[in-house]
Amino acid sequence: MWKQLVIDHLAKAKRPLIVVLGPTASGKTELSLQVASFISSLAPVGGEGQGEGEIINADSRQLYKYLNIGTAKITAEEMRNIPHHLIDVLDPREEVTVSWYKEQAQRVIDEILARHHVPILVGGSMLYLSSIIDGLVPLPAADPKLRKKLERAYDLDDGMTLHAELHAMDPETAASFDRRNKPYVVRAMEIATMTGGKPSAQKKTSDVPYDLLLLAVSWPKDILDARIAVRTKQLLHSGWIEEVEGLLDRGYGSTDPAMKSHGYKEIMQWLSTEDRNKEELEKVIISKTKKYAKRQMTWWKGDERIHWIGHVAC
Repeated sequence: MWKQLVIDHLAKAKRPLIVVLGPTASGKTELSLQVASFISSLAPVGGEGQGEGEIINADSRQLYKYLNIGTAKITAEEMRNIPHHLIDVLDPREEVTVSWYKEQAQRVIDEILARHHVPILVGGSMLYLSSIIDGLVPLPAADPKLRKKLERAYDLDDGMTLHAELHAMDPETAASFDRRNKPYVVRAMEIATMTGGKPSAQKKTSDVPYDLLLLAVSWPKDILDARIAVRTKQLLHSGWIEEVEGLLDRGYGSTDPAMKSHGYKEIMQWLSTEDRNKEELEKVIISKTKKYAKRQMTWWKGDERIHWIGHVAC
């Protein structure tokens, strides 16, 4: 089914962008490799038309170096000589934002199109994908000086005054979270101060400069849950704990952005306890991964652009 969708899309698209998305553990990587190989098989030899497929990572954790096992990062051998982009481009101490990702991904997409090749965006990080396929305009980056000032103001009376100010200018935003949620109150006031407008009005989109084909891998919930459990066990068996220990030995810690990633945080906490129960660690990671998959599916629910194509052979 998806092959005909790709053929039809490439026949009419002027600036094609194929997107492979889906919940964690669904098989996005395998599908992306199949799509890229298929596109390359269609490429004319020495003639005009679309060229080979190239893959662009849209998984926030795979942007980081050294996070290999826990992110199920594709290996050089598994890439099948297909070009891959935006993998291992950040140090674990570097902060990554949607704005940064959007800029980098669009740069790579445009370079691939300039070569008359076909970009294939692959991943499950919802905001990163949305920045490209919906033209989502990211909110302003944090201002450290302003944030510290607002945090001090919050601490004066446990946020009562700051939250009241937020409510006066934007009741919708103020009502969406509790006054005691310090990070949310501070960030909302930070956005209001930097933009001069209501935080609730800052979610903007721009035109998407690409012709999109969205493919997604679909599994019944019980099967996806089972796949998540099996993959988590495999990752732990393959050395995920040892990978985290290696990162700690390199000097990385819980305050570094990459180490806050799903699973890595739980393993660090587990390593810091005296009574270590590997089965309990496994259960915690599986449970949180299932919840994340549910959030992913909720995010994409109702998007009529997506072609849910069922599972792929892995």
